[in-house]
Amino acid sequence: MSDLLAVFGPNDTDSELLTEIERLHPDRVTVLIEGAESDWASDDSYLGEALRERMAALLALIERRTGATVVGAAGNRDQLAGWRFDREVCGRLPLAA
Repeated sequence: MSDLLAVFGPNDTDSELLTEIERLHPDRVTVLIEGAESDWASDDSYLGEALRERMAALLALIERRTGATVVGAAGNRDQLAGWRFDREVCGRLPLAA
């Protein structure tokens, strides 16, 4: 069984990160969107709704493209305290020195 944490940042990294998730063939995936406010799940503002729509789209794409089960979604790492993952992938590009 392979547990993967997928860390999404800016929207422009979604397709690259989805391709990497697909390449790894995980069994279970947890999605973290960095920078989300603590009330992302209940925020009724335009930004809150846009974040939830993005999250829903990502969850559906991950399940459809990988066959993996999406077991959770989080807006910050504090929500994942005590969770363990076999791998972590993120959309952040390495910074040049």
